[in-house]
This record gives sequence, structure tokens and C-alpha cells, in this order.
Amino acid sequence: MNEAERRQYLQAMGIQYWIPRSASEDTVVERETVGDHQAAEPVEVVAAPVSKANSRPYMGTPDRSLPDDEPPPWLDEVPPPSNEYLPTEDLVGHADQPGSDDFLDDGVSRLDWAGLEARVTQCQACELHKTRIQTVFGVGKRDADLLVIGEAPGADEDRKGEPFVGRAGQLLNAMLKAIGLQREQVYIANILKCRPPGNRDPRVEEVVHCAPFLQRQVGLIKPRAILAVGAVAAKNLLQSDEAVGRLRGRVHQYNGIPVVVTYHPAYLLRSPEQKAKAWHDLQKAAKLILAKP
Repeated sequence: MNEAERRQYLQAMGIQYWIPRSASEDTVVERETVGDHQAAEPVEVVAAPVSKANSRPYMGTPDRSLPDDEPPPWLDEVPPPSNEYLPTEDLVGHADQPGSDDFLDDGVSRLDWAGLEARVTQCQACELHKTRIQTVFGVGKRDADLLVIGEAPGADEDRKGEPFVGRAGQLLNAMLKAIGLQREQVYIANILKCRPPGNRDPRVEEVVHCAPFLQRQVGLIKPRAILAVGAVAAKNLLQSDEAVGRLRGRVHQYNGIPVVVTYHPAYLLRSPEQKAKAWHDLQKAAKLILAKP
């Protein structure tokens, strides 16, 4: 990584840095800014080697260049626009879950990527097909190490057909960059493939009808870890009614795949005091995908 690339990376994370006269060309010394205060000690950031085993840049130890206790200053604390899906912090009453074996997948489990996307596009299994502009299938690398699962599309996603494209999506991109990943290097999907009217929370029957599609995406991707963002994603994947605050901080399992739970980016924009907890969750997910098989 050359000097220009290093500066771009640090700037993308919102980190201020300074270079002492004695610094070599391959080392940058930075001071992380938290609020209006600078950290007492400079943190040395050394250029990381690129792993040739895959196309994903080597991330190194997630906490090497940033303190464990403070998140990067990802984005300005600005509320997301009103047309985005705004998840509640906690939901209860999910009797039917995507992880159960009771769903009739109607051959979905045997579809390839092209067949699966076509089936989603044509789906009319629930009332959401009457109000959607288009389905939101998912986007990203189809053999990604990390699968990010959100809750439901918002208005922007409904128009574009891609998950996380609004203000919350910008924050998600910055969160991924903080652990050394570009958006294109992960796969991003939602529990629902269609936007709920008025950005309301998903209903049980809607989750049930979409569940086989997500199950098949997971089976095709075979990720090394799943990052579940938000209450709907976490509770349905894990078949749990526990609050997100109780589910996070641990490593769960979904069909044998490690799952890390964290807050939805839209929630973090409204509650920036939770960013430090989300930063710990991201570090945990990064360590999982870096671990040896």
C-alpha cells in the first residue's frame, strides 16, 4: 500500500493523522480524534501486506490500528432520511423463523443463482408484491467470506433494487471499510425481498414466504460468517425473542455458520452512543473471517 492509498483509506474512515519528520515512507503516525479531544498517545499504522490467497485485502488484526474501546468516527451523526426503512430496536412475537425446517421451499433449495433471482423477481406469495416497485434480491460477491443480512428494503432500495443504498447504506459501507472490506467484497441481503408499505416492520407471514430465498442465498454463498444487523434480522435468523442488546457480544450459529449480531446502521445514526458497541461487533466478525478454516 503506497502513501496515497494509505491516506485515502484513513480519510475514508474519518481519521486525522500527522507525519513526524522522523517517520519513514512506509509508516504513518496518526492521532484518532474522538469528539473534540485527541487521543493522548499516537497510534502507529503500518502498511499491511496483501493476501494472495484471495482477492480480499489482508485486514490484519482488527484492533491493530484503532483502539478497542472507541469506534472510528464513521459518519456525521445525521438522522437518516424519512423514506428509509427505520427498524425498531426490539421486536417481539416472531413465532415462525427462517431457520426452522417447516417451510415449503417449492424447489427453491435446488435453484442456482439465476433461477433463484428469477423466482424472487416473479414472487407473489404475499401482499407485498402489490405495493413494491421491484424486488431487492441482494448484491455483492457471491462467494464472500462475510454475509451481511439486514431487515427490509426502504423506498430508495425499492426504486433501485439494491439493499442499503441510502444514508444507512453509507454508514454500512464505512463500517465495512473500518475492518478492511469494500462493499463489493461482501454479500448484502435482507430478511425481506420487498419493501413493507410505509416502512413498517415485517410481518410474520412475509418473513415466512421470503425465508426459503434467504436460506438458498446462504447455501450458495457459504460465507465464513454472517453479520446480522438489526432486530428483525437477528431474531429471525436465531429464532430468538431476545433483545439485540442481549444477542450481541456473543457468537451464534445459523446452519453451522457463525453469526455476529449488531445494531442496524439506521439505528446507529439515531443513537450514535451505541457505535462503540457496534465497533466491537465488527471486530468480532472480522476475526471470524480471518480465522483459519
